[in-house]
Amino acid sequence: MTEIILSSEPRLLGKSGMLVSPLAWGMWRFSGDDVAAARVRVEAAFEAGITLFDTADIYGPDNAERFGAAEDLLGRVFTEAPALRDKMVLASKGGIRLGVPYDSSPAYIIEAVDASLKRLRTERIDLWQIHRPDLLAHPAETAATLEELVLQGKIVSVGVSNHTPSQTAVLKSYLNIPLASTQDEFSPLSLAPLFDGRIDRAMKYGMAVLAWSPLGKGRLASNDAADDRVTATRAALDTHADKYNVSRAAVAYAWIMAHPAKPIPIVGSQNPARIVEAADAYKVRFERAEWYSILEASLGERLP
Repeated sequence: MTEIILSSEPRLLGKSGMLVSPLAWGMWRFSGDDVAAARVRVEAAFEAGITLFDTADIYGPDNAERFGAAEDLLGRVFTEAPALRDKMVLASKGGIRLGVPYDSSPAYIIEAVDASLKRLRTERIDLWQIHRPDLLAHPAETAATLEELVLQGKIVSVGVSNHTPSQTAVLKSYLNIPLASTQDEFSPLSLAPLFDGRIDRAMKYGMAVLAWSPLGKGRLASNDAADDRVTATRAALDTHADKYNVSRAAVAYAWIMAHPAKPIPIVGSQNPARIVEAADAYKVRFERAEWYSILEASLGERLP
């Protein structure tokens, strides 16, 4: 029986022309004032073979910090160790404003990108993503603004996050540059992208798929009390983890990566050891029946 074998080799980030690792590291919980400790986390990601780093301007308030705090902390790491910047493909997101909540107007996109560049202490953002769709922004104006920012060299490529298939399609129709990526919640517990057209859309357009919260908001890594669905999914992952002597988290990452769209899980841990451990995902292989058994555990029923 043919096995699904994962590769740690870099792959293209959609049609951006940039090569990235099959795993990414995310900075939603990247916080604090200890620059040395922050640098240890960044270097742990490099040790895991990760070259795609994903942040956002809104990362901060969820950690009881100011807007832009995560970007600013990474910028301080770059100030201390400038060589780290050019080793990575740096992704960020914008378009969420506290109390608004969404703003993809041309003026605000320009303002948000400029502010991110200043906080990050860098001259370019390699992938800039619209964090959530703004229903009051016309996609033609959004597209024109993104193209101008690429022309100015402030951003290298563009993507979307948390967009429906139709929202992505209409934005793409106005763009004269590739839409490099889509970022959505996707894990063995968050299966919607498999069935609602988002992953199909990405394959059709040649877009990279970035999977946020690949451990189901931490529920898959935890052993805390949980409902029947989470418990069954954990057990299915554990069976496979025992086979390859890796963690349950590594199997969850591998399960995502095994899809033919080659989704890139965004590792969210801020623990250096767990960040390094994410690379164990490459040790995992799947026979089709094994991959589907994890899906069925999550669905709570056998597929027809």
